[in-house]
Amino acid sequence: MNNVVIIGRLVRDPELKFIPSSGMAVANFTLAVDKEMSKEKKSEMQAQGKSTADFIPIVVFGKIAETCANFLAKGRMTAINGRIQTRTYTSNAGEKRYITEVLASRVEFIDWGDKNQPGARPQARPQSNDSFPDFTDDDIFQPTDDDDIPF
Repeated sequence: MNNVVIIGRLVRDPELKFIPSSGMAVANFTLAVDKEMSKEKKSEMQAQGKSTADFIPIVVFGKIAETCANFLAKGRMTAINGRIQTRTYTSNAGEKRYITEVLASRVEFIDWGDKNQPGARPQARPQSNDSFPDFTDDDIFQPTDDDDIPF
């Protein structure tokens, strides 16, 4: 089974392209996914200038690609479900190169808001108590007479 679920933050805005032969949209972006480690180890690595995240390339096709390009931006937290794909190509120098990436079949936006405000948190809906009357404990809890208890 080849199934991947990751949550991370976009390293940069998605890059949207269209396949010339079919016109299908393709979006590419990279997610920074925190490595699992203790706080002490993380602090030590940061002090040494080492990365505490893995950088995972993501590829999305079709309408999802267009949606990602329109609504995702650098710094946004995103959940991805997909599969790992490895492909090869030959560089201009004649070297065989490998690329490992995640082909996303599902993308969930964890941060919402204006695309121009990276890292924005979802805004809570305003709470309204207009539909609930004010009750006191005396209204809800009535004293019980011993004759009303069935045992």
